[in-house]
Amino acid sequence: MTMISANNVTLRIGKKALFEDVNIKFTEGNCYGLIGANGAGKSTFLKILSGQLDTTNGEISITPGQRLSVLEQDHFKYDSHTVMDVVIMGNERLYQIMKEKDAIYAKEDFSDEDGIRASELEAEFAEMDGWEAESNASMLLNGLGIDTELHYAAMNTLTGNEKVKVLLAKALFGSPDILLLDEPTNHLDMDAIAWLEDFLIDFENTVIVVSHDRYFFNKVCTHIADIDYGKIQLYAGNYDFWYESSQLLIKQMKEANRKKEEKIKELQEFISRFSANASKSKQATSRKRALEKIELDEIKPSSRKYPYVDFRPEREIGNEVLTVEGISKTIDGVKILDNISFIAGHDDKIAFVGGNEIAKTTLFQILMGELEPDEGSYKWGVTTSQAYFPKDSTKEFDNDYTIVDWLTGYSPVKDVTYVRGFLGRMLFAGEDGVKKVRVLSGGEKVRCLLSKMMISGANCLILDEPTNHLDMEAITALNNGLIKFPGVELFACHDHQFVQTTANRIMEILPNGQLIDKITTYDEYLASDEMARKRTVYTNQNDEDDN
Repeated sequence: MTMISANNVTLRIGKKALFEDVNIKFTEGNCYGLIGANGAGKSTFLKILSGQLDTTNGEISITPGQRLSVLEQDHFKYDSHTVMDVVIMGNERLYQIMKEKDAIYAKEDFSDEDGIRASELEAEFAEMDGWEAESNASMLLNGLGIDTELHYAAMNTLTGNEKVKVLLAKALFGSPDILLLDEPTNHLDMDAIAWLEDFLIDFENTVIVVSHDRYFFNKVCTHIADIDYGKIQLYAGNYDFWYESSQLLIKQMKEANRKKEEKIKELQEFISRFSANASKSKQATSRKRALEKIELDEIKPSSRKYPYVDFRPEREIGNEVLTVEGISKTIDGVKILDNISFIAGHDDKIAFVGGNEIAKTTLFQILMGELEPDEGSYKWGVTTSQAYFPKDSTKEFDNDYTIVDWLTGYSPVKDVTYVRGFLGRMLFAGEDGVKKVRVLSGGEKVRCLLSKMMISGANCLILDEPTNHLDMEAITALNNGLIKFPGVELFACHDHQFVQTTANRIMEILPNGQLIDKITTYDEYLASDEMARKRTVYTNQNDEDDN
């Protein structure tokens, strides 16, 4: 049986122990979701398992002869190679055989020794199913949404999202014995995520995965490995089972401690009352012994911190919210939006889904007045006020303001204490407020933007991929904040659970720029015939254009 294990592993960075005496085994046939707060060391632990990082103490053991595969993060590393070569590189030995064979057969002076060597390589190549390598690689690429005409293209001609998919195909190629995946769903569209879910569900070897996608974890994970305070606790079951069981365990420990505290108080009162009473002295002594044996369970507070996301509109929204009529937009010769029309009602929480990322962002920018449409118009109701979370916030933070000064600039109340209250909700405490916004991490910038939206008091929220860069705790907090928000929402998000629990209306802009609009939940939309029909609409439209 394939197994990878950490044995008494400790990793110190300076004086801080990121992991201490960690013992855990990952076995064949299971998918392990690695969870923990930002900074807990999830990605670091994957690097330890893969041998990219050395431990301070302890060791990593892998069953001899097993092949380990890792999802790489450097999107430019293979720019000089073709897509097909990169995927096959996922099985390093197979790729080496192919290259050595090609070099031998390319020789003009082919010797007897070359013939013997080529024969040996051909035998090993056949044993490794080498003749199926390219077709297997193509199946992975197609599943992830890489068109066939790109399979032999140079990597440097691909977009960033396409490179991500190729690197994922490389990690999956050749059925590795142990598969380590760090955020594999990042930058994937819903079709690619669904394909990956099915692939991992059917995968028979060992998978260890880091992700912030709760729905993905619930679909694929058989176990959850929880990193907290430098230790890793293993739970059987998916993410929801871990959450419920861990909360239940804490609740049970608190209840047990409460009962113990009541017993301690009762014994102390008896001892205090009767210790000087000769007739009761034996009973008092007996209770002292009983008191000494009672130990309260140590309940460490989790290192996880949940921000408090609460959007409170200053005024109630009226019946007229947003009317969009015939909006079209062409960018770089491509029609991104084609005659888009819809009316948003005062109870609408609209999720924009699908793979047409540029179209969604372009529509949001038009609705916020940042871009002009080529045709058509839109009108916000007089009772509405808007707050916007842009996909690219680079300009927002290209300055030397501190966090407090930056947020004060957007606050209707210029009082520092008032502003710090909003920052505190988003986990910026004390000295954090004097950090320069220019140097903030991706997650910190997202929390700043959410603070800005909260402080605005807007009753219409537009959010373009707000869960990017957030940890699971912050995603959960934002999810809950949007569920209870009494205003209107238009948002794009790849987090399945986020969309399913928040949206009551689904819109998808097709690759041809046209719109599908359904009042339904996300799961119902995915299960409907609409998913098949939308492709028919697009195909028919293309046929008409060709004619």
